[in-house]
Amino acid sequence: MLQSLYIQNYALIDRLNIHFEKGFSVITGETGAGKSIMLGAIGLLLGQRADSKSIKAGQNKCVVEARFDLSSYDLKNLFDANDLEYDPQECILRRELQANGKSRAFVNDTPASLALMKEIGERLIDIHSQHQNLLIDREDFQLYITDTLAHDRKEKAGYINAYSRFLEISRQLERLQEAIERNKSDEDYWRFQLEQLDNAQLSEGEQEELESEAEMLAHAEDIKAGLYKVNQLMDEDETGVLQRLKEATHVLQNLQKVFKKVEELAERTENCYIELKDIAQETAANEEGIDFNPGRLEWVNERLNLIYSLQQKHHVKTIKELLGIASSFREKLNAITSSDSQIEELERQKEAAYAQAMERAGLLTRLREKAAAEIEKQMPLRLKALGMPNACFSVEITPRKELGATGNDNITFLFSANKKGLLQPIASVASGGEISRVMLSIKAMICGSIHLPTIIFDEIDTGVSGTIADKMASIMQEMGKNMQVISITHLPQIAAKGSVHYKVSKQDTEQGTSSHIHLLAPQERIEEIAHMLSGATLTEAAINNAKELLNCQ
Repeated sequence: MLQSLYIQNYALIDRLNIHFEKGFSVITGETGAGKSIMLGAIGLLLGQRADSKSIKAGQNKCVVEARFDLSSYDLKNLFDANDLEYDPQECILRRELQANGKSRAFVNDTPASLALMKEIGERLIDIHSQHQNLLIDREDFQLYITDTLAHDRKEKAGYINAYSRFLEISRQLERLQEAIERNKSDEDYWRFQLEQLDNAQLSEGEQEELESEAEMLAHAEDIKAGLYKVNQLMDEDETGVLQRLKEATHVLQNLQKVFKKVEELAERTENCYIELKDIAQETAANEEGIDFNPGRLEWVNERLNLIYSLQQKHHVKTIKELLGIASSFREKLNAITSSDSQIEELERQKEAAYAQAMERAGLLTRLREKAAAEIEKQMPLRLKALGMPNACFSVEITPRKELGATGNDNITFLFSANKKGLLQPIASVASGGEISRVMLSIKAMICGSIHLPTIIFDEIDTGVSGTIADKMASIMQEMGKNMQVISITHLPQIAAKGSVHYKVSKQDTEQGTSSHIHLLAPQERIEEIAHMLSGATLTEAAINNAKELLNCQ
């Protein structure tokens, strides 16, 4: 419920601070007094585009702020999801517009995006104008009305879950089929590449071993000659290092018997002899193992060239990477081989998910059909009360070509203002005044089914008068028992029905023209309604007529 509205420096409004009551309120005032300006300011709280030209001349900033009671709405989850402070007794929406064109939005003093302000604002205020009557031609609006009266929220949630699963499985199947189609075009290429890598019979570490062997074979003669020379230097019979070291060891061992200081030297010399003898033996063994083998060298080089060519071809540097590429090709080919079974499984899941979604959609359809019957029953009665005694109203439910996000139903409101007239889509046959009455009837019909936001009727009574205006006022008055209804009107019959009456007026001063709004006292209200009946000049008859209208309420 809208509790209060504060506007500062917007268009003709210097400063406006007004409190609103529950139930049905009316706002009146002469044309151009500023009623539309007030609605424009409220529009800023609904996320509408801001124009710095809207700032009152000579001012740098305008502010629009509204306070709401949220206790009748289920908005806590929305506030929590956006990290906003939630107080069911008070919610403050504020929009600030600066002369440089910058605009800021706040929810409970927390900066917010316009999208979020719009989402919250539209849950709290519904400005019903002649422009909004265009909604009647939109299928989503007609579906919304039908679903509201069907009370199918639980069933819709169940359908959405089932439909979402169907879509996800359909997407998985489509992606798999596309991948398989792409893969099949590459299958021969992958198979050839894998065969080439498999035929190479690569193994990790092989490249390093081959490169080392190739280096050795390429220098086999030099290596053999060098090892032979080392062996000769160390183990030649008379002059070799080992023979001389052995003799030195024997000398020191004999000396240590009479000269203890050489015991350590004797031990160290003996150790050196043992180590060098071992080296000499290994050198001899290595020298004997070296054999110049041109055939083996050729084979090793050919093997390395194969490895290098494969690495260059696949843009890698190691055998490990080549083995990884081979594994990737093998996986892709295996996926093609096993794709038929995967497709069969997804198709089975898709079929089951579709059946589940269709079952859920059928539940929705049945509830909508019941709601449609209720709409068809209520609407002619409501329209008859609004001066359309021969109006016929029908809800046509036809199956969609395929399942959609809202189910399997196309919903069309059909209308005829004439008895036994051909029922046609409402927007194509109803006049502006008829559509206004249809929309009022629809909103009155659903206001008891859901917590509607505060509705502001912006001159919805345009084009009607007399008895019809009185009936429209009674409908808005009845709606006010379940919600907050504010009607901007030029008709005294409607103004008299309001439990609270506000008047918008315009005042010219030396500083310029400004608009004001205030709550009318009982006597002021009589005079305002009398003016609406008789014009600028008050007459006794108009006063009495105004009193009669008010006393009848």
